[in-house]
Amino acid sequence: MSSSPLDHAHSHTLADAADLATPAVRRTLVVVLAAVAALTVAGLLVLWPDDDVAVETDTGFAVELVDATVTRIELVPCSGVGEAETVRCERITSRVTSGPTSGTDASFELFPTASNPTIERGDGIVLSYAPDAPAEVAYQFADFQRGSSLMWLAGLFALAVVALARMKGVRALLGVAVSLVVIVGFLLPALLTGRSPLLLALVASSTIAFLALFLAHGVNERTAVALLGTLASLAVTGVLALVFVEATSLTGLGSEEATLLRASSGVIDFQGLLLAGILIGALGVLDDVTVTQVSAVWELKQADPSFGPLDLYRRAVRIGRDHIASVVNTLALAYAGAALPLLLLFTQASRSFGEVITGEAVAVEVVRTLVGSIGLVAAVPLTTGLAALVIGRADAPAVDDRGGRAARREARRARRRDPFWSDVDV
Repeated sequence: MSSSPLDHAHSHTLADAADLATPAVRRTLVVVLAAVAALTVAGLLVLWPDDDVAVETDTGFAVELVDATVTRIELVPCSGVGEAETVRCERITSRVTSGPTSGTDASFELFPTASNPTIERGDGIVLSYAPDAPAEVAYQFADFQRGSSLMWLAGLFALAVVALARMKGVRALLGVAVSLVVIVGFLLPALLTGRSPLLLALVASSTIAFLALFLAHGVNERTAVALLGTLASLAVTGVLALVFVEATSLTGLGSEEATLLRASSGVIDFQGLLLAGILIGALGVLDDVTVTQVSAVWELKQADPSFGPLDLYRRAVRIGRDHIASVVNTLALAYAGAALPLLLLFTQASRSFGEVITGEAVAVEVVRTLVGSIGLVAAVPLTTGLAALVIGRADAPAVDDRGGRAARREARRARRRDPFWSDVDV
C-alpha cells in the first residue's frame, strides 16, 4: 500500500511507519526484548504479593467512611466549650446514604474556624463513623463527595483523546488503564509486604513500559526501539536517584503521609519508597521523549534513504534539544506547583532560600526534579543513537511519487548547505 509524502512528513506515531531494519538487526531486537520481557515476568512472579501474607494495614483509626447528604444546618451553642453561649457552632444534620447506618440521620458540629470548610444544604459529604464512640460524636466530617465530578472529568478527557487520536487514542487510554492496574494491583500491595521498593518499582515500570507502549503504538520496530530507549533511560534515572538520595541523606519521611505510614506499618523502607516514586514519576515523561526521537529518526530516514547513522543522529538530536527544553521546564513547574503550599508556608515563616531548599520536604522535590530531568536529557542521545544504529545502514523504501523525490532532493541540498563540521552535535 502506497503512502504520500505528507503521510511521512506529518506522521508522529510509531504505528504508521514501515519497518526499516535489516533482518539481522530485527532478530537482535527480538532477542533483547525477549530477554528483558522474561526478566520482567520473572520479577512479577517472584515479587507478586501472596494472598495469604498478612499485611499490616491498621492506621490506628477505628472508623469507617460513609456517604451522606446534608439536610439541615443550624447555629447552636458549641458543645464542650466553656461559656458556650458566646461561641456558636454549625450543627449539620445529614442523611447517611451508604454503610451500615444507611437511611439514618447523622449530626455533627463544626467549630467556627477559617480552616473548616463551607458546607451548604444539599451537599454530598463523606463522614467518618466510629461505631464505638458516644452517639453525639460518632459522626465527624471527613471530606466532600467528588466521585461523580471526577467521572465527568475522566469522561471529558477520554472524549478529547479519542476525538483527536481516534483508535490510537483508544489504545493510549487502554495503556493508561493498564498502568493503573499494575500500580494498584501489583506495586501498592507489594510495597506493603516490605520488599525492596526500588526493585518493585523497576519491575512495575518495565511492565508498564512494555504494555503501554505496545498498546498505544503497535508491535513494530519503532516501538521496540522506543521501549529499549525508555528502559535504558530509566536505568540511568534509577542509578542517579540511588546515588543522590543517599548523598543528600534523604530519609523519605519528609511528608505527613510518610509519617502516618511509619506509625501504621513498620516494614516499609521509606528511602526506597522515595526512589520508587522518582522512577514511576519519570517513566511517563520518558516514553514521550523516546517515542518522539524514534519517530524523528524514522522520518529522516524515509525522507532521505542515503542518510547514515551519523547523519540521522545529528539531525534527530536537534529535534530532541527543542523537546527537552520544553519538557524539563514542564517537569520543574509540575513539581513546584505540587509543592506550592509548602513553599508558601516556608516563605511566611521568613526562612531563607537556602534553608527552604535544603530542608527535606523541599529537597525531596529538588532531587526528584533534577534526577528526572537528567534522565530525560539522557533519553535523547541514548534513544536517538539506538534508533540511528538500528536503521542507519538500511535502505528505506522509495517513495513512489514526484513529491517524495522533490523532498529528498531538497534534503540533499540542505545537507550541502549545512556541512557536518559546521554544527557538530554530541
